[in-house]
Amino acid sequence: MATTVRRAVLTLPAAPTGPENPLPALRAPDGVHVLDQRSRQGLPRDRVRQAGYGPPRSLLPVRIADGYRREREEREFDAVVIENTHLRATVLPGLGGRVHSLVHLPTGRELLYRNPVFQPANLALNGAWFSGGIAWNTGAAGHGTLSCAPLHAALVPAPDGAVMLRMWEWERLRDLPFQVDLWLPQDSAFLYAGVRVRNPHERPSPVSWWSHAAVPEEPGRRVLAPADEAWYFGHERSLRRIPVPRWEDADRTYPLGSEYPAEFFYELPDEARPWIASLDADGHGLAQTSTGALRGRKLFVWGAGAGGRRWQEWLTAPGNGGYAEIQAGLARTRLEHVRLEGGAELSWLEAYGPLSADPSAVHGENWPAARAAAGDALEAALPRDRVDAAYEAWRACADTEPGERLATGSGWGALEVLCAGHRLPGTPFDESTLGEEQAPWLELWRTGVFPAPKRVAPPGPSLVAEHWRDMLETAPADPLTEYHLGVAQWHAGDVAQAVRSWERGLALAPSRWPLLRCLAVADAVAGDPARAADGFAAAFEDLVAESRGGDQWTAAESALGREAMTALLAAGRLPQARRVWDRLRPALREQGRFRLLAARLLAAEGHVAAARRVFEDGFEIPDLREGEETLADVWSTLTDHPLPARYDFRVRPPAAP
Repeated sequence: MATTVRRAVLTLPAAPTGPENPLPALRAPDGVHVLDQRSRQGLPRDRVRQAGYGPPRSLLPVRIADGYRREREEREFDAVVIENTHLRATVLPGLGGRVHSLVHLPTGRELLYRNPVFQPANLALNGAWFSGGIAWNTGAAGHGTLSCAPLHAALVPAPDGAVMLRMWEWERLRDLPFQVDLWLPQDSAFLYAGVRVRNPHERPSPVSWWSHAAVPEEPGRRVLAPADEAWYFGHERSLRRIPVPRWEDADRTYPLGSEYPAEFFYELPDEARPWIASLDADGHGLAQTSTGALRGRKLFVWGAGAGGRRWQEWLTAPGNGGYAEIQAGLARTRLEHVRLEGGAELSWLEAYGPLSADPSAVHGENWPAARAAAGDALEAALPRDRVDAAYEAWRACADTEPGERLATGSGWGALEVLCAGHRLPGTPFDESTLGEEQAPWLELWRTGVFPAPKRVAPPGPSLVAEHWRDMLETAPADPLTEYHLGVAQWHAGDVAQAVRSWERGLALAPSRWPLLRCLAVADAVAGDPARAADGFAAAFEDLVAESRGGDQWTAAESALGREAMTALLAAGRLPQARRVWDRLRPALREQGRFRLLAARLLAAEGHVAAARRVFEDGFEIPDLREGEETLADVWSTLTDHPLPARYDFRVRPPAAP
């Protein structure tokens, strides 16, 4: 059959994503890997340099996505299905371009871990992320900020004359556009992905890219790559060079061979073909390969311990199996960023498809023979020169203008292209996509004045790039302009100027709480927790006095209430923390984060039994962060009893007494 690309609807039990957090993300992002001195001593010099290059100061201008919940109802998702005789790929442009499913049609085998539910959890750099399928991650190292966001999507002529799916967006952490072109040649058993990241600016930019493919982790499944060594990154938060496959009396190429979550970055020889595969006990599974630009290969596992098992349950519906991830990246490890010069671009081609190899060989004790068997099977199924030829053919189509539009992303790319005059053939950012969030910034660019809001509402998103900061500095200095200017200055590292801007705005601001909150964060970062606590409390009081109904106001009260109570408890300001609790809307008090804060407040007030009852009654924290041990820490202050399994998300060994 000829390759077809068609629209479809995918129905899944889904949790609501909810509103974004309206407070600017001023603090350094969680989850960014940092290379310690011990790790630096063992790494090659070029990787040490890349590991220190371009870590994000903050998530700005991206907002935190933490409004999701855990109650699921049936929901329809717009999908695109790409199909030929061999494969059927189901793609979700509205959820970061995720390849939800990849089915090998002759056997009916699902090649990926396909999550039967949509359940966001706090694993992306900016919060909301969901497990399963193939995900495209760019910007900074970590699960990308577009994990649950819509991408632009359209049909484009494929290199073989058929049709391919193009998805593109403006990545806002680095202000770089990217595209992913998916197509299935008529006679191919491999899905191709042509990827391009462009830098339209004059300045160089750090870039990270990792493609993640979730695969089942059932017993007997092995991950293979052409490497005899790997860099291990686990709960110790440092890199260690280890042998492959066995280390510390366990075969780490089997995902359940580790007790705790871990990352294994395979050390592929420079001359080796880059690939990675996950094969079951019978030798069947998924292979991923690419052209040479995508050199990194990695295995991520949750481990067989209680915390890893709890996370696996958390990310899906009861009774579903767990997953591991095989990944491919521009750098050799996730701790690195590569440099993309101004006016330049990076591009490569990836391929995903079925692989079958002799099970006695790929699961044998002889590791060189095992990886050679998998590598030979891949070369027979998809020769390396065919991938290189497909890349060259795709490059001739990469600038082709899209045809029929299938999905619409954000308006941020249109704003940047319009204001800077960028030319980006193949990835149009149409002015028709400009919306309410971009409107005040468009007016600033056109008139030099940041407009006053038409209605009372929490401030809209801030922009922090240098050209926007310059415009804000020359605009009339009203309180809202000073607020956005301070956010941009903060992002640039000019803390003193940011504080001055916020203080100037505060003097005349009819709405004081956004500025008070920014100043409280500045006090906290400066190491003055008492003053910060007072600032958060004052900001929350002002917010509650001004607040109207609706999702935006509720999200602001929830976010600032959490910050205020946390700061006040840390500073020992119990009466003020109790006042914040009393001023919360009743519906907010039922949220998991506030149930935990209530337990902490009760315990601090001496009501330990009441605090324990909060745990005994049960609650869930939808935005619990990977690696966060707050639940265990609070429980340990209330009782000597073991932590109940429902609260055990610990991903490292207990601390020594």
